[in-house]
Parts: sequence; structure tokens; C-alpha cells
Amino acid sequence: MSSHQRYHQPYTIISRTITRDKVPLLPPYIRRTTKTMTTARYTNAEWSDIISHAQSTILSKLDNDAPPTKTTDLFSIAGAVDHTLLKLDATAAQVDSLCAEARVHNFATVCVRLPFVARCRANVSGSGVGIACVIGFHEGTQDVREKLTEAKSAVAEGATELDVVVNVPMLKDGKWEAIYSEFSALRAVAGKNVACKLILETALLSNSEIVAGCVLASEAGFDFVKTSTGFLTVGDLPPGVTSTGATLPHVRLLSLCCTSLPQTSESGEVRQMRVKASGGIRTLEDAVKMMAAGAERLGTSGGVWIAKEAEQAAHHLEGKAGGNGEVRVEELRRGSVTEIVRESAGEGMVGGGERPGLQTRLFTDY
Repeated sequence: MSSHQRYHQPYTIISRTITRDKVPLLPPYIRRTTKTMTTARYTNAEWSDIISHAQSTILSKLDNDAPPTKTTDLFSIAGAVDHTLLKLDATAAQVDSLCAEARVHNFATVCVRLPFVARCRANVSGSGVGIACVIGFHEGTQDVREKLTEAKSAVAEGATELDVVVNVPMLKDGKWEAIYSEFSALRAVAGKNVACKLILETALLSNSEIVAGCVLASEAGFDFVKTSTGFLTVGDLPPGVTSTGATLPHVRLLSLCCTSLPQTSESGEVRQMRVKASGGIRTLEDAVKMMAAGAERLGTSGGVWIAKEAEQAAHHLEGKAGGNGEVRVEELRRGSVTEIVRESAGEGMVGGGERPGLQTRLFTDY
């Protein structure tokens, strides 16, 4: 099974099953008399009640949750990478290199802007590498018709995934009905075989606003929620916020939202959205921390270096007694990943999160 198939099995969302251990999104006076509820459109007032209930439940769990203790298989990290090139001055030669690198390392996707989707399709055809195209990038404030036109073109050109930027001002203004309508229309345009990811730009949002975005994305049938565009500058940040990209607290919150908002397919199978961490992920240590916090995809232009670090560190661990190439987050807190990479430096790599001069310098390096 290809990395793209492994990470995306699309669903058409028709209902949500309410169970005791999940968030009962609808307040009692809106809920159906049965144990399921449809994903029909609600009024803005009804959405407010739904979202308020989810915020209360999810954020109370976040306050009480201990940090996750997941194990990360270093050999699997490459298959979680969306190899990304979104610079406005990107060239065809750079996109060709991006695709070649993705094929060599079996990355999940290449992530590009619309003008390069067809070129990527020609480059990665038959390899199992998917093609993610950003929609409404990077502000997200475009008219919905413009976003739909862009999404239709991306799918027609061969995109297998759409990374859609949320309209942050609308989200902050609580225009739930309009946002849900946009999400639903984009989900319909994508079709059942194309994954939809919602880029929330978490650095600009409160925790409550992040939960609201996740509720609407889940109800519309999106497959992933994503932290960031990677295009914010420090000057864009609200007071008190220092990071423009993915942070561990935000990834943990998104992961909790996903587990609390189950989706049900037409066949009755239950699944949940997944988390993509993006923005500022440049080293193996960054990648392991994000995956330990709940990310299943990593958006980065540093995928080649991360993959090389991961492979070397995994083989180094295997060489130790009882080693199997896995790292636990408890070990990570003691700095072991950095130490592992440093220990393996004698085998040809420079560790500690610094990029050596690779034999072929990546066009996609920052």
C-alpha cells in the first residue's frame, strides 16, 4: 500500500454517532430522538449552541489531560511527510526536484500551488506519492467562488489532496453557517477520492476558536485539520504569541478535537479526522515531538534531511540491545533523540538539529 493510500481513505459523512465517551455535540433540544444526528445545515444560533457545547467539553479535557506518551517509529516518519514547496518564485526545475525527492523517500505527498499540480502529476505518476494543492493560500479570505474554482481546477489537474485555508476573520466573527457552507461546498467539489485538510492558522486563534473550526470541519467531512500555512511573520502575530508555526500545545488540542469528534461513513464505519503539523518543522527532533503530540502528517520543506536523520537514528537504535527503531516520548523529554543523532554522527551525519551540506543541496531548503 502506498504512503498516500495508507494515510487517506476518504469518507462521505452522513451522520455522527453519539456515545458516552465522545462529545455529544448537539444540546438536548436540538438532538434527534434517535442515537444519531445528521450533518444537515443549522442556523447560526444552532451552530453556536453546538460549538459552545463542544468547546466546554473538549477544553475541560485539555485542562485535565496529561501529555501523550506515544511511541514513534523512526522508519515511518518519511511516510508522514508532505514535501512542500509553496514559495511564489518557485520554478519548474525546483518542482521537478521536489517530486524526485518525494519518490526517493516515499513521502506521503508533494504540496504545491495550483500552477504546478499538473507537472507534479506527470512527475509522481505511479509512485504512490500524492499531490496536495493549497486552496485560498495563504490568507484564506478569498471569495468562496474563487476557492471553489481553484479547488475544481486542482482536482481536474490531478490533486489528490486539498489544503484549504480557513477564513480567519469569519471564524473570529462567529459566522458559523457561512463557514460550514464553504467547507461543505469544497468537500463536494473535492469528491470522495480527494482528501480535504483545513488549515486553521492556529497562531492567530484562541483555543475556543480552534475547537470551533474543528467542529465545522468534522461536520463537513474534512479528513485533516492542520496547524499553519507557514507563511505568517512575527508581525502578523497577536500580543503574547511568539511562534508563527506549529506548537506542541496546538497539536495536542487538535488531536483531542479529532478524537472527540468521530465521523460515520455511509457504511456505518466510524473514523476521525487526523492532524497535520506544519510550520517550523525542520529537524528529526521537531518531527518526533509533533508525532508524539498527535500529528499524523508533517508539512515541511525539510523532509529530505528529516528522513535521512530518521533512517540513520533508527538503524543506530536497532544496533543497540533490544532496539527496534522506536522512540518513546518519555525518552524524548530527556533529549535522547538529539543524543541518538549525535551518537550516529560518526556514521556520516552531523546531529543536533543542524543541517549539513548535503551532496545535493535541496531547492526546498529555507
